[in-house]
Amino acid sequence: MSLHPDRTLRRRMIAALGLIVLLPFVFVYTFLFLANTLGIALLEWATERPYHGEFYVDPIVLTVVVLAGLALQYRYGPRTALGSVGARVVSSDEYPDLHATLTRLAAQVDASKPDLAVVSSEVPNAFAVAGGSIRGLRGDDPGATGTVVVTTGLIERLEDDELEAVLAHELAHVKNRDANLMTVAWLLPTITYYLAIAAFYVLYGLYRLLGAGGGSSRSGNSDGRGLAVAIVVIVVCAVVTLAVSAMFWAASVLLYRVLSRHREYAADRAAAAITGSPAALASALETLDETMPELPDRDLRKLDGGTEALYVAPLEARAFGSKELVSTDIFPDTHPPTEDRIDRLRELARETDVPSEVARG
Repeated sequence: MSLHPDRTLRRRMIAALGLIVLLPFVFVYTFLFLANTLGIALLEWATERPYHGEFYVDPIVLTVVVLAGLALQYRYGPRTALGSVGARVVSSDEYPDLHATLTRLAAQVDASKPDLAVVSSEVPNAFAVAGGSIRGLRGDDPGATGTVVVTTGLIERLEDDELEAVLAHELAHVKNRDANLMTVAWLLPTITYYLAIAAFYVLYGLYRLLGAGGGSSRSGNSDGRGLAVAIVVIVVCAVVTLAVSAMFWAASVLLYRVLSRHREYAADRAAAAITGSPAALASALETLDETMPELPDRDLRKLDGGTEALYVAPLEARAFGSKELVSTDIFPDTHPPTEDRIDRLRELARETDVPSEVARG
């Protein structure tokens, strides 16, 4: 069978790809504008003489750097995602049933079989990343076009038909190629996040240094002015870097999360079509939704950050408070409401007249 393309998902993916490419240019030229206005004014104040030049970035060089960065993210992003959650690509000898199911599902949709990776975690969840077999983490198929990741908690808690439905859901992400887009979508958020962290620690370090008396000077006025100039320059540069990085981090994360919500609906529909059982995926989502709040905070924390928008079930659906988990107060949720996804799948099951022992209204 072949999956019918989701035109809305395609349009959003094209728009998102355009913004993913555009945002780094806007980010660099925002810094360039500030350097040629605030930066030059600060330079003239520090040196006490006019500065007639301006900072410049060659557009061709910038284009090459941006495209190379996206290519590197696409190449090494999957390995980073797997490593961040401790995923291990496993062979068919270790998990023969899962490999057999994934092989059969891939054959049904005329797709290359993805690699299979397992995370040792009590949290029942799964996700998929794009890219072929990852160097150093190779599976059975060197021609794999992605990797489907499941946790040991998912394997232990779900029935066979539910597990098959989750695998079909993740395979749909690979088949729809939205996994490819999500693999590169975190390039700018990652860069801006670390720039903001670096700027924060510069400010914090300067604060600690001045608080410890490191800023005192017993030298003449010239040395005293030099120290004051250095402090002002460092503070202004750090504050500007922190502000701009935070702004672009927020914009890119917002884009990432809005895209991730719609792709879950598309993958749900595709999984229902592949397995012929919308109720199986509905039951799996219900199990995950009921289980997540019961898990210890430390288990959820290990899977939180960076890849949370990739999971089949959101980590945000939890009945406890934890300031250590990523705040979602100012951003849309990474997933649609699980209850809404379950209702849609059950409605689809009724429309297709698929019997279900687990579809409870």
